[in-house]
Amino acid sequence: MPAERHPLEEHFVTAVSALERGPSRDLDSPVRPGSALTIRQAGELFQAQCQSRQADLAAIWMQTQGRGFYTIASSGHEGNAAVAAALRPGDPALLHYRSGGFYCARSRQLAGHDPVRDILGGVAAATSEPIAGGRHKVFGNAELNIIPQTSTIASHLPRAVGLAFALGRARRTGIQTPWAPDSIVITSFGDASANHSTLVGALNTSSNTVYQGLPMPLLMVCEDNGLGISTRTPSGWITQRFSGQPSLRYLAVNGCDLADVYDAASQAVEFVRTARKPAFLHLKTVRFLGHAGSDAEVAYRTPAEIVADYQRDPLLATAELLAAAGFADGPELAARYEAIGDQVREIAVQVMAEPQLGSAAQVMAPLAPCSTEQVAAVVARPAEADRAALFGGRLPEHEGPLTLAQSINRALHDQLARWPQAMVFGEDISVKGGVYGLTRGLRKSFGGARVFDTLLDEQAILGVGLGAALANFLPIPEIQYLAYLHNAEDQLRGEAATLQFFSQGQYRNPMVVRIAGLGYQKGFGGHFHNDNSVAVLRDIPGVVVAVPSHPSDAPAMLRTLLAAAVVDGTVSVFLEPIALYHQRDLHSAGDGGWLAEYAGPEQWEAAHVPIGQARRWMVSGESGRPSHSNAADLSILTFGNGVPMSLRVAKTLAEEGTSTAVLDLRWLSPLPVKDMLREAASSGQVLVVDETRRSGGVSEGIVAALIDGGFRGPITRVTSADSFVPLGDAARAVLLDEATILQAARSMISALAGD
Repeated sequence: MPAERHPLEEHFVTAVSALERGPSRDLDSPVRPGSALTIRQAGELFQAQCQSRQADLAAIWMQTQGRGFYTIASSGHEGNAAVAAALRPGDPALLHYRSGGFYCARSRQLAGHDPVRDILGGVAAATSEPIAGGRHKVFGNAELNIIPQTSTIASHLPRAVGLAFALGRARRTGIQTPWAPDSIVITSFGDASANHSTLVGALNTSSNTVYQGLPMPLLMVCEDNGLGISTRTPSGWITQRFSGQPSLRYLAVNGCDLADVYDAASQAVEFVRTARKPAFLHLKTVRFLGHAGSDAEVAYRTPAEIVADYQRDPLLATAELLAAAGFADGPELAARYEAIGDQVREIAVQVMAEPQLGSAAQVMAPLAPCSTEQVAAVVARPAEADRAALFGGRLPEHEGPLTLAQSINRALHDQLARWPQAMVFGEDISVKGGVYGLTRGLRKSFGGARVFDTLLDEQAILGVGLGAALANFLPIPEIQYLAYLHNAEDQLRGEAATLQFFSQGQYRNPMVVRIAGLGYQKGFGGHFHNDNSVAVLRDIPGVVVAVPSHPSDAPAMLRTLLAAAVVDGTVSVFLEPIALYHQRDLHSAGDGGWLAEYAGPEQWEAAHVPIGQARRWMVSGESGRPSHSNAADLSILTFGNGVPMSLRVAKTLAEEGTSTAVLDLRWLSPLPVKDMLREAASSGQVLVVDETRRSGGVSEGIVAALIDGGFRGPITRVTSADSFVPLGDAARAVLLDEATILQAARSMISALAGD
């Protein structure tokens, strides 16, 4: 370890050593008059604060040794240890990245935990670290009810609001959560993060929920050190912005004074726990040791300003408090600090020698578990409810052929009956039944506690899902249009997809996100209602993307995704082609070629569609009808709206003497690579029909997978243009059409004949 002290540490030790001990008092008496914090509690919290400070200093040293990979100090924020003391260890916490004091204090509340080893194990990327196992340095521990948060700009706030909402909803629905019925949710963040639109939206959702008279047991803690990296927060801004709101209890306190923080936090916690309403605890703190990593404060702060802040050191304030209360004299307190430092340095040396993740398989092990056989077994189980009563005495499989929209609606009814913990929510999905009627009747059958409308805020919708999933619900949120997802895509990318990965599966957020999307919707919309880009979804590790095109596939795929959510914690997107919702015919008016019978529970096992399995349509002969023959002159790989378009093209080709296999991929992530390669080998030539854009579209991944898999035959792809979709008939100019597909197919066939 370094021979020289950091100036902050030197100042602390010198100042503490000069303190004189006041008259001795009973350890269970207040640490000062009027405070609820006892001398004994203050002494224990001082230990936690010292552990956090020494861990910060050790992390900096570890980095100089090449065995510390992430340093972001909690120094100056150690007053948050008192917030932990005011809570129960069973209250779920989603914490700010400067929460070392909180983490150490909560660890001391439960036997058998070593917070310093946990923290420094994360710094060293050691596999022994208890939450992420070497994947990231985060504050998290399932036994301590600390849910890991990798985000730094408030993106955990929608989840925190969603979890608080779900705790209240659990009482109405009878769902057992991992926490006590009177638990509250604690979430913390910095003053710079308080300006982010994600936090503003989460706060609005919280306030709106309270306004409706619904429970929202949420404690928001803003740790205000006045800096966002180098950008200063205007003095008084946090107070002006968050005080005086009718749906939010606001308390402000000196975050460097342990007794003041404990008293204010205790008051806030009691309010939230009893009133089931949110509170905002504003801690005015100080930041030491820079922002993170190699940040050099001298580039934007004067040395005099940095040194002047040493007088506000919360560790020094706690030492002064303890000395005045007669707990110990200055030299004894300094000796306690030094002894903790010796222990921390010893642990630092130990964790630097511990193994790290060494292979891609190790790194990715918790990313996307796939228990295929178990999922299939779960799918085969019948619904527990009386389905005849649920559907008014007439079962959906007896109603005759259904459209895609009708089949999804019936599947949602069945699955809500199958899974009592399932909830459907989103914009306009409750009383109205959704813009396209896909959730019609669900509220009547299952009640407003399980089927409900949300704010017009996609971050809030996904945040409810993320929080509810933690509370043992099975969320089925709806994003009204694909283009609207981009307002909130980080809730999938940064929050949903990472939770299992950074908690080694100890926390999961199983969720099936239904999204209406893709192009070809006539008479309405333009780009925002005809968005044909799925690139943002396909590159998120672990997220399953399903695109049902046929009414016989959609219910089976939805059942699979919900079963995978229950079994594996899978996060998935069920992308529904709007233009196919109400399509009934395939080739000509009245042919009913795009309708399907609904499979009842006794057929679910046989109809099961595993994740990553495609569907093959074979078209040959003069009729151009699909058949089960295996012979094909051309293979078309497609999905979504491309399936019926390709089938119509295949009919024309059949009439010209060419047999065509149309492979409906059904799954865009993961792609059904085995089925794709098998089909490509069968015909020897592949036409990829992709309704998304040419650049960054799905076809790029399909072609790459074929080549990587060893296919060396001819490949052609046809796509939509690299353009947003305009309004009206102009959309035809940029969207892929059947004429283009037919021309490409004929060209491939002619080229082969010429060879």
